[in-house]
Amino acid sequence: MTATETSPVAAPSRAASAGPARRLPRTRTVVVAAAAYLIAFIFLFPYLVMILTALRPQAELREPAYLPTDFAWENFVNFWSGGLSGNLLITLQVAAGSTILVLLVALPAAYYTARHRFRGRTAFLILVLVTQMFQPTAMLVGIYREFSQLGLVDSIWSLILVNGGFNLAFAVWILNAYFGSIPRELEEAAFIDGTGRFGALFRITLPLAAPGVVTALIFTFIAAWNEFVVALTLTTSPEQQPLTVRLNSFIGQYQVDWQNLFAGSVIATVPVIILFALIERKVVSGLTAGSIK
Repeated sequence: MTATETSPVAAPSRAASAGPARRLPRTRTVVVAAAAYLIAFIFLFPYLVMILTALRPQAELREPAYLPTDFAWENFVNFWSGGLSGNLLITLQVAAGSTILVLLVALPAAYYTARHRFRGRTAFLILVLVTQMFQPTAMLVGIYREFSQLGLVDSIWSLILVNGGFNLAFAVWILNAYFGSIPRELEEAAFIDGTGRFGALFRITLPLAAPGVVTALIFTFIAAWNEFVVALTLTTSPEQQPLTVRLNSFIGQYQVDWQNLFAGSVIATVPVIILFALIERKVVSGLTAGSIK
């Protein structure tokens, strides 16, 4: 064999180095992807309109153009200068306080019902589920009368208690399902090593149940953040109202201040979107807990 002859393994090696040929996506994949993008656009389009309206000057509200010629960034500045930042802080306090209250009550209740088969356990869980069937609007008169007798009307504590109570059942069910999906043997192994019940709960069970805890946390937080009817009933002074109620003041009897209304709505929506985007994977994992045995 001369030096100019080609080795029989040279051609296959070059073909292998080129890598496998890229396959075009199937028609079904393209259709599903196009449908997903279309559905996402339909859901996101109202938010896009809200942002563009918040940036429109007063003179361009009736214009048919999609984009404003001049972006009125001062609409967002007016939100802070108008005192609404205090209402945003109240909303944050109510949502955070309700979430902490729900977790403090739901964690031991869900853990005990998941680990013990006591008499009346099924009835207790059904009763917890039945409480989700009651609408806050159907009990507004009783709620207002109760908190009026306690002297908690126009107080942030009344909103924390009511929001925590209405979101407690969902948290108990989510956490009960997740605690039930964690094997008991892990805790029993911790008991053998000398760890007590609370030590096993905080060192073994809760870290494994983090997706379920995060799911209960985010849903309680969002529900308390967006609550309107109870807050409208229990608060009277503007400085004690959450942002959802305060934004309602931009809707007058004869006209609506669309720029400031939508600017405040954008500011109220962004924190929840960011929070949900950061922990979206854990939320999905928590919602699917217990579905596969």
